[in-house]
Amino acid sequence: MVDVTTTPCWYILHTYAGYESMVKDNLERLIENNNLQGMIFDVKIPMETTIEEKNGKRKIVERKLLPCYVFIKMIYSNQLWYWITNTRGVTGFVGPQGRPIPLKEGEIRKMRLEDVAVNADFAVGDRVSVDSGPLEGFEGIVTELNDLSQKAKVNIKMFERNTDVEVEYIQIRKITE
Repeated sequence: MVDVTTTPCWYILHTYAGYESMVKDNLERLIENNNLQGMIFDVKIPMETTIEEKNGKRKIVERKLLPCYVFIKMIYSNQLWYWITNTRGVTGFVGPQGRPIPLKEGEIRKMRLEDVAVNADFAVGDRVSVDSGPLEGFEGIVTELNDLSQKAKVNIKMFERNTDVEVEYIQIRKITE
């Protein structure tokens, strides 16, 4: 169990709809005005990039992955809880009776809140399974590894055809038989 009073952990804040950016700005101002850089380390709104087509024109759009939620990495204290929950636009922390529960390591990776360097336990020629993302459930053979970008090229069979796809290390695992 992690000691939340000494170790920074990620927590989830619930906000009013459309107030996410304002809450993030207000929290960053709170951190700066009260010198809380040693207590609050990061504030994020998970975003995804999508391509929208309107009137025959394609446009790249940033969209909130989880509307009404802001993620905050901090060392928990009752004083911080009070300041944060009294920030304009915040309805409270996600957790029982509004008390925060720290996110688990797997949840942090899934939400991509932090870039975690993964040591590849697979090599070129190994059989792997895709465990997350749009290709979840597919299996294939690793054809190329890029440790710098943390991505692997995997040859999978899709629509009765072998296809090379690029996936991140955290999305795949080696199949041991």
